[in-house]
Amino acid sequence: MRNAASWGNAGHIATEQVAPLASMASLRSAWRRRFAAGGALDLPVHGVRTWLPFALRFLAAARPDRFRAGGDALRALLAEALPAWQRAPWAGQLVKTEGHFVIWGDTAQAAAGKAVWLSADIGTARVDDAAPQDIARIRAVIPAPIAGALRFTGTGQISDLDLLAAALENDILQQGGQILRETGTLILEQGQARVPGHEADLVLVTAGVHSKPLVERAGHHAPIVAERGYHIRAVADHWPADLPPIVFEDRSMIVTRYADTVQAASFVELGRPDAPPDPRKWERLEHRVTELGLPMRPPFTRWMGARPTLPDYLPAIGRSRRAANLLYAFGHQHLGLTLAPITAELVAALANETHPHIDLTPFDLERFGGKGGRA
Repeated sequence: MRNAASWGNAGHIATEQVAPLASMASLRSAWRRRFAAGGALDLPVHGVRTWLPFALRFLAAARPDRFRAGGDALRALLAEALPAWQRAPWAGQLVKTEGHFVIWGDTAQAAAGKAVWLSADIGTARVDDAAPQDIARIRAVIPAPIAGALRFTGTGQISDLDLLAAALENDILQQGGQILRETGTLILEQGQARVPGHEADLVLVTAGVHSKPLVERAGHHAPIVAERGYHIRAVADHWPADLPPIVFEDRSMIVTRYADTVQAASFVELGRPDAPPDPRKWERLEHRVTELGLPMRPPFTRWMGARPTLPDYLPAIGRSRRAANLLYAFGHQHLGLTLAPITAELVAALANETHPHIDLTPFDLERFGGKGGRA
């Protein structure tokens, strides 16, 4: 199974996530969200050398002025996210636009959570109290108590990630492209980026958490961290095919129905992408599924993947100032699937040397400096 983040995620087109996670709110809530207290956030002691430099940059990015600027930048991208998905020729088959639910089992947490979401900047999405018929749909699947529920509209979901991968690969081949599954590297020669063994006018680095060493060969600095998530998946024999994704906010878990499977996903574990997985996280997911009485039956498929995250929670999208033929698009954190099509359109504009219709200044990799650049 693929271990890249976008192939094991919740399939959620998260247009509502306008606020960067690099924020004072995230800092204030970090202690109660830690894994040891039952939450989703884990900073493993053995990985401190990996996540501590990231955390220090995160603190700087969480300043109110930088948080506001980051929100403005993400808002512009997210406004185009769902329309960009819907422009794909196979969108009718794979892109659902029924929104999603956020629910709570605890009354106090439901009141607090609702207040936050109902006053939040959620861009082009909309949020309302779940209607009685929505509650009835959820209760038909989830026997555990529901203290509160919100219904989001203007968000979406990919219905089948395997079919999406096949459709994307087919698009490349239909347009005369080639897909080479091999390991490569990047070198810089006379101000030009090259991949040894392959002649190309342009080089695009879009390798997720593995982008860091590639762009650093061109003199960039990319302080990326692997923000690892976990999921369990089971055959969807009792989960309705038409039920949108459900976020169990007080349990930091999202459950999504795909074509023939249902998946529960969670956790934010900062570390190296190649570190061994932590089985306790799968075990906790399995326990929560059982605790809630969800119609997910073992055997479960277990998966772990690494979100590519930069400390300000903004992606890196642009053309290098250090190698004229080098483009880059990575670091989309929790929004990799959400922002994939709009990012592709922006990269295409850069490749064609036309002016992107969204200002890419906030996503310039030079904000982190590099060899000969600013710190």
